[in-house]
Amino acid sequence: MVPKVKLGSQGLVVSAQGLGCMGMSGNYGLPKPEPDMIKLIHHAIDSGVTFLDTSNVYGPHTNEILIGKALKEGGLRDKVQIATKFGVRVIDGKPDVCGDPAYVRSCCEASLKRLDIDCIDLYYVHRIDTRVPIEVTMGELKKLVEEGKVKYVGLSEASASTIRRAHAVHPITAVQNEWSLWSRDLEDEIIPTCRQLGIGIVPYSPIGRGFLASGPNLVESLIEGDMRKSMPRFQNVDHNKTVFEQVNEMATRKGCTAAQLALAWVHHQGTDVVPIPGTTKLENFNQNIGALSVKLTPEEMVELESFASSDVVKGERHSYMQMTWINSETPSLSSWKCN
Repeated sequence: MVPKVKLGSQGLVVSAQGLGCMGMSGNYGLPKPEPDMIKLIHHAIDSGVTFLDTSNVYGPHTNEILIGKALKEGGLRDKVQIATKFGVRVIDGKPDVCGDPAYVRSCCEASLKRLDIDCIDLYYVHRIDTRVPIEVTMGELKKLVEEGKVKYVGLSEASASTIRRAHAVHPITAVQNEWSLWSRDLEDEIIPTCRQLGIGIVPYSPIGRGFLASGPNLVESLIEGDMRKSMPRFQNVDHNKTVFEQVNEMATRKGCTAAQLALAWVHHQGTDVVPIPGTTKLENFNQNIGALSVKLTPEEMVELESFASSDVVKGERHSYMQMTWINSETPSLSSWKCN
């Protein structure tokens, strides 16, 4: 069974590894058959992975409905910790971010209904609205906590200064960011800030969106509609395949898979780190759990990191870098009040 850990200093206890559910409802190709995904969710919970990650924009909306059905079908609500997000929406085919208080509340109410639950365990600001002071967005989230609709609050893709400002309004339990062997831009400022404030760290895409598991074979299998086809790193596969090849060679030496090795590297970052690898396949889920048993020496950690240094990997980690932490500063609260 997967052990439980305390995420952050606010009291939330989750499985040491979570399950990213986005791909079940699309984004990485077509949505998968609902019965198969419910079976996978039930298997995850039976295996001890009880930290389920979703968002109102996945599907859109259908991923939350899927999780709600899976929990209702098995009577499993009390066994899981549900994390969902708000803030990203699509307008005229383009992503937009909104942190307006009325929008915060409406999103929360809608997610509660789709998930068919009374309270969200961990509610993230999915992306930061740079038009609204983070204090204003957090003020509404604080009200939702006081009303019992949300237990804990998180941020995703937020800068160190934005995290500090948000935390001053209401304690932040977790910060979710992309973090893997080849995505390490959060290490200089964001990780130290979280640790200073007692905030848990939840890495998404800890296996490089699958590239560190399968390399070029994955890229060749991507179908139209898979968001990874437009991502810079996946468009530079001839260059970046070396990263996978080196990870895979080391994994063979250690008697594990490349995915397990990449995921183990994330687990070795600290006990305050809970990655949420996503999958739609039972065999991949079981393989990911196996990463918890892979032990790495300090020397092996350094060797792994040398494979995917910033001067080795070609291409940005995201298609929308302007919607990541590097562009998450918000107006001051005083300027907002003046307006």
